[in-house]
Amino acid sequence: MSFLVSLAVISALIFFHELGHYFAARAMDVYVEVFSIGFGRKIASFKRWGTEWKIAVIPLGGYVKMKGQDDSDPTKKSYDDDSYNVKTPSQKIFILLAGPLANFVLAFVLYFVIALGGPNVLSPVIGNVVKDSPAFVAGLETNDTVRSINSVPITTWKEMAEIIERSDGSLNLEVERAGRLHFIALSPKITKTTNMFNEVIEKKMIGIGSAGVSHKLELGMGETLSYASEQTAFASTLIFTGLKKLIVGEVPANELGGIISIVKLTSDATDAGWMSVLFFAALISVNLGVLNLLPIPALDGGHIMFNLYELIFRREVNEEIMVKLTIAGWVILFSLMGLGLYNDINRLVG
Repeated sequence: MSFLVSLAVISALIFFHELGHYFAARAMDVYVEVFSIGFGRKIASFKRWGTEWKIAVIPLGGYVKMKGQDDSDPTKKSYDDDSYNVKTPSQKIFILLAGPLANFVLAFVLYFVIALGGPNVLSPVIGNVVKDSPAFVAGLETNDTVRSINSVPITTWKEMAEIIERSDGSLNLEVERAGRLHFIALSPKITKTTNMFNEVIEKKMIGIGSAGVSHKLELGMGETLSYASEQTAFASTLIFTGLKKLIVGEVPANELGGIISIVKLTSDATDAGWMSVLFFAALISVNLGVLNLLPIPALDGGHIMFNLYELIFRREVNEEIMVKLTIAGWVILFSLMGLGLYNDINRLVG
């Protein structure tokens, strides 16, 4: 079941990405020959609006084949009026950007739907209290609920954590315990911990963990739009940061995951409910948009790079150089896919 859900999620995200390219190409009067979900031998196909729509056997990507544009052989060009090759660099960049943009828009829509249903957030309910920590010394206990800090109302664990991290000096906590309110003063301490990239960092903490209690946020329309925008921006920043850390070596290469990791995470999300699947799909959609903007030949970002060169220098990239860079781009992509799969297998064995 989880594999089928994963396949459906990945295929849907690829479909919307390629649909962005398709509509942008048609808007620029470019003839689209093939719209494919997957690579390799086709499983099913039909022809509509002059385009062959097909599903291929390897569901790890997709493509829109426009007249005069062929990643497998950049030398194949056409100079007919409805060809990709005769369009200006600006028009080509518009077509290329439309795919990643479709993924960002889809992510926004998914986050919007999540917000309408009331996203689940961690409540500020204390689970474990670290021995000899500021919280332990001050007398905080398991199952205490933090109602306010320095008279600022607290409704989520995230709000509480952010106030503690930004604090300067002591904090006055209003805590509910067994139906009664208690007022506790404490001072956060700079502590070593690990972030989401598994890096050791230092930040202000008081020594508590979440009890795992959650509640639904009730959001108005303005708050719903704000939530969707913030989540899309956060996911994009998170992925860009992760890629940068991976490239410069701050995050080890064995942290990279592949298709097996996606199936596993989708399975976990499915077990947690369809809202979690939507949240995960939104994150992967942003991931797809960001990755396709990387300046690697064979990706949208690589083609944008070539067209920016033509736009600035008023001449096309040398054909021989373009072919070599495109081949290098495919080598990089397959190497990354292979590394992700290798890491996945290692995790399964471990």
